[in-house]
Amino acid sequence: MMPANHSTPEKTTKTGSPQTGEPVYLAIGKLQRTHGVKGEILMDILTDFPERIKKGNYVYIGAHYREYIISTIRPANKKYLMSFEGLEDCDQAAILRNQMVFIKTKNANVLPEDKFYHHEIIGMTVYDESGNSLGTVNEILVTGANDVYVISPQEGEEILVPAIKTVVLSIDREKRKMIVRLPEWD
Repeated sequence: MMPANHSTPEKTTKTGSPQTGEPVYLAIGKLQRTHGVKGEILMDILTDFPERIKKGNYVYIGAHYREYIISTIRPANKKYLMSFEGLEDCDQAAILRNQMVFIKTKNANVLPEDKFYHHEIIGMTVYDESGNSLGTVNEILVTGANDVYVISPQEGEEILVPAIKTVVLSIDREKRKMIVRLPEWD
């Protein structure tokens, strides 16, 4: 039995690119090593919504986004052990080692009003409290404590803005606009 679909992968946009819109796929995990002889493989979880990964769901694996259907899934510490339709033993599942697992963006969770996916922030125009344009967000640095937005102005040096409530005053998804209060550094 073969995986669900061997058709040519969809043309994708560069993830997070403000010129082409949102990405087609979002990473939810990374496959590691096989487990046992029945085709199970261990997946490191990269999503905040692991409860949405279920038997029967379609996922897309690797750089070519090959479509697979989840056959079995079960927790294993802070990871998942899973198998896919058409991959019946450990040798077949081994071809997926060290590959990323994706879902289509259109199938991702809708976030609460005050939460955002990175691809929603990249490309936003940023203004200070007085309405002066500071530039656009061209990168997000994930630091652990909080994200840092890298803003590229029309002229001059990049501006680093910590993604905290006292600095980022508002974000408008529809208008793709962010208002910030720049911190004063002594």
